[in-house]
Parts: sequence; structure tokens; C-alpha cells
Amino acid sequence: MSERYTPLYFLAALGAGGLAVTFFLYLMFWIPHPGQSVPVFEDIAAAFAAGGLGVKAMIGLAYAGIAFFAVLHIRLLIWNLREYAGFRRTVAYSALRSGNAETQLLAVPLTLAMAINVGFILGLVFVPRLWSVVEYLFPLAMVAFLAVGGYAFLLLGDFFGRVLTKGGFDCARNNSFSQMLPAFALSMVAVGLSAPASMSVTPLTAGISYIASSFFMVSAVILGAVALFLGFRSMMEHGANEEAAPTLWVAIPIMTVLSIAMLRQSHGLHVHFADHAGAAESFTMLTNMVAVQVLFGLFGYVVLRRLGYFARYVWGDLRSPGSYALVCPGVALSVLLQFYLNKGLVEVGLLAKFSPAYWAITAVALVLQAASVWLVLRLNAKHFAARETAPRVAAAE
Repeated sequence: MSERYTPLYFLAALGAGGLAVTFFLYLMFWIPHPGQSVPVFEDIAAAFAAGGLGVKAMIGLAYAGIAFFAVLHIRLLIWNLREYAGFRRTVAYSALRSGNAETQLLAVPLTLAMAINVGFILGLVFVPRLWSVVEYLFPLAMVAFLAVGGYAFLLLGDFFGRVLTKGGFDCARNNSFSQMLPAFALSMVAVGLSAPASMSVTPLTAGISYIASSFFMVSAVILGAVALFLGFRSMMEHGANEEAAPTLWVAIPIMTVLSIAMLRQSHGLHVHFADHAGAAESFTMLTNMVAVQVLFGLFGYVVLRRLGYFARYVWGDLRSPGSYALVCPGVALSVLLQFYLNKGLVEVGLLAKFSPAYWAITAVALVLQAASVWLVLRLNAKHFAARETAPRVAAAE
């Protein structure tokens, strides 16, 4: 694509990776996995052997979904890395590095962090006896996430070093939440770094995981808050940027990954450091996070509907790479609903697991998942299968 490329296309790979996670949650919450906080190949094989037709069908669907979207994620990631390498030699790349849109580059570490998470899920469900060597893998995973996080901070250093010494940031064109992309990238690194805190049996590994993930969580919250207020102020004066309007939902995936990171940290504190925070604390935190997601969901929907975004960029002929930002909120809300149900409502005793009410809430998460699957396939058809025939619009600031 050369100069027509934009780093926002990394969001296509990100969405596919997120959908692989949604299928993993079937196994996470619906089959027993004693001895560790996540299901592994042996747990899944035992459940498949002992389960009825429904259980076997669920496991088969989960495996198919994980495999399909993991492969799609990897293919799109490789395509993006190849295109990005060529894009860096163009005039368009130099122009991007001199304007508001420079923070689009954070889509690269964001997607790389997702790739590590997807790789971990593939190992859990497809590799026998992985858990016997997992304590050796946790330090390697943390090094990988720290490398991605370091890359993100290098990009942020270039951006803030430029705008805070030379100026030039166009506040009038910041009429969206696109500047929250760095917060999303840092929160994705944080959730990856928090995994050993929850899963490792080694206190030192868990402690380093807790400290490192806390740093990236705090960084994400601070940068996200600054970008939120700057973007909201600009939108109040100039109205929302039509093409960047999907970023109004970016707070939804940020809340999901931060919530999972906090759950992991809390579990690690309980196991290794004598902290006895219980189900009520998790329920409270998850309730608040879901409330934030619903608020931003309603706010974003009102603006997107009034702009006619869905009719033009999803159903219609117009193409915008920013449309892929619509995938993450549906995936993220589906994921957090599953956690809220299983780690919140069930744990405090408000609902019984596998009761009719349990499945009613699960159905909402599954509808969001199905809608996200459809959206990924729809956008891929518009942007890749018919790339030369659909009208093209410029990448949003």
C-alpha cells in the first residue's frame, strides 16, 4: 500500500486476537481446571472425554474459534509489519511523525502485546504438559512484555519530546479520543505483565510481575485521563471528528484490560503476600468498571448514530482504517461481562453458576462476541478483499 498505508491497520490484527481470547473464555469459565487459575490442555482433554455432547460441542467450537482467529491475527500482524516497514520509507510517514497522528504508531506495540497474549493462549490449549515448565516461561514472557513496553515508551518519548519542546499539537483537530491509543497500548502491556502475579507459584516472580504491571497501569491511567479531557474539550468546541468517532469507545477496552490486570494482581497478593481481599472487593471493582463501559458505550453510540457513521463506514461504501476501532469495544465488553458474571456475581452469591439467570447474562456476552465476529469479517472484506474498488478516505488524526 506504500503511502496509502496507516498504522491503524494494526487494529485489524488486534481485533482478531481479541476474538481468540473470547473463545478461550468458554474453556476458562465452563470447564474445571483444578490446580491452576487457567485451563490447560490436560483439563480440556479430561472435560472432553467425560462430557456429554453439549460439552464436546462447546470445546470444539472454542478450539475452532481460537485457532481461526489466532491464525487470522498472525496473518494480519505479519502483513502489517511488512507494510509498516515499507511505509517508514515514505513521505507520508514523515508527515505522520510531525502531527497529531504520530500517536497512531502506538498501535504497533499494542498489537505486539496482544500477540504475546494470543501465543500464551495457544500454548495453554494446544501444548500438552505446558504447565510443568510454565515457571520458566513466566520470566521470558515478562521480558517480552517489557521489551514491547519499552518500545511504546520510545515512541511516546519522540511524540512528547517534540510537542512539549516545539509545540505544534493541533488542539482543534484533537476532537476525538484518538490520543487515548497510548493508554490502550500501555494497559495491554500491563495486563500481560500481571499474569505471573496471578499464576506463578514463585513469590519473587509474582512480586516482580506485580511491580512491573503496576507501573504500566499507572502510566496508562495518567495518559488516558489527560487525553480524555483534552479530547472532550475539543469535541465540545468543534464537534467530533467523523472518521475518528469510533475512538469514543476506546475507554471500553481499556477498562477491560485494566480490570483483568487488577484481578490478577489481587489474586497474587492473596496467594503470596497474605492479602485477604475477597469476592466483595472484586465484585465492587468489576461493577464500577462495567458501569464506566456502559456510560462510554451510550455516549459513543449517540455520537456515532448522529454522525451516520455505521450507515456510511460499516454498511456503506466508505472505508476508513479507524473503523477497526469498533471491534475492540464489542470484544472487550463481552470479555468483561464474562469476568463480571463469574468473578463477581457468582463469587458473591448473587447468581448460581449455570442457572437460567447465569445463561441469560452469558447470552448477552455471546451476542456481543457474535457481532464482533461479523464486524471483523465485514471490515476485512471491505478493506482487503475489495481494497481497490471501495472508495478510500484518509486516515484520521
